[in-house]
Amino acid sequence: MKKRTKIIIACASLVTVVAAGLFGAGLYFYKVAVVPAPKSFLSKSQRIKPDSPLYPAHQWYQSVHKQRWHELSATRHLKLDANYIAADKPTNKTAVVAHGFMGNKDQMFQYAYMFHNLGYNVLLPDARGHGDSQGNYIGYGWPDRLDYVKWIKKVIARKGADSRIVVFGTSMGGATTMMVSGVKDVPKQVEAYIEDCGYTDVYSEISYQAKQLYNLPKFPLVGIVSAINRVKNGYTFKEASALNQVKKNRRPMLFIHGAHDHFVPTRMVYPLYKADKGPKELLIVPGKGHARSYQNHPKLYTDTVKKFLERYLK
Repeated sequence: MKKRTKIIIACASLVTVVAAGLFGAGLYFYKVAVVPAPKSFLSKSQRIKPDSPLYPAHQWYQSVHKQRWHELSATRHLKLDANYIAADKPTNKTAVVAHGFMGNKDQMFQYAYMFHNLGYNVLLPDARGHGDSQGNYIGYGWPDRLDYVKWIKKVIARKGADSRIVVFGTSMGGATTMMVSGVKDVPKQVEAYIEDCGYTDVYSEISYQAKQLYNLPKFPLVGIVSAINRVKNGYTFKEASALNQVKKNRRPMLFIHGAHDHFVPTRMVYPLYKADKGPKELLIVPGKGHARSYQNHPKLYTDTVKKFLERYLK
């Protein structure tokens, strides 16, 4: 009997140690995945040289007049920051541009340049916890989708009820764009969406990164991190689904993805495209890298966006 008791105690102790270890690993990975801070796995920004295809856009962005706009987040009362760039000629067309994971509004200069050259006003917000916006966690687009609806409403309030709006984003911003598309009260002035290399859902993307970057299994680690995030930030990773949101969309959407993307794998775009219920187009851009489709093929990228917008925002 005593031997059996000792075995039970030993097993209980082992379970406690394993559980504590898993929770500790979960807290560590939560900080890596969700807390805004420099990330070792992200490429460092490099100086844009005159021979870069991004150079004209970068030079333009440095000198163009930018208005500072502010908004309060839909939850938690955070102060959000954005740059607004008016078109050269008065227009009721505005592009709302969403940046990627640990990015900011200024890093979206090439897309601002593209939309500006297409005759659009451009609004570039910083997401929660990024750039000049307040926040202590990365929302992966899920809480941000409601913030972007507020930004859209601010455009309408300032620029008029006849506004015609396209929502655009890359990477996390692409997922944000798709998540916005499924929000029930998106104003009718949003006439189209363009997403570039967004993920299907946060659980799948973080599971993929855990394996790719750290060779860690998704079970049980990602579930633990998701549970911690639920307690701290109010949503689970599976709940944060762009795939489920596009199923509710009925407005035009252009899906763009690089052919050899190994950060948000290219395969994710196909179920997203299939699930979307509105008019839709798909562009797979040749070349390697994540969120580099514009840089790899700026003419193809711009021409595709232009034709899409001419079709749906005539």
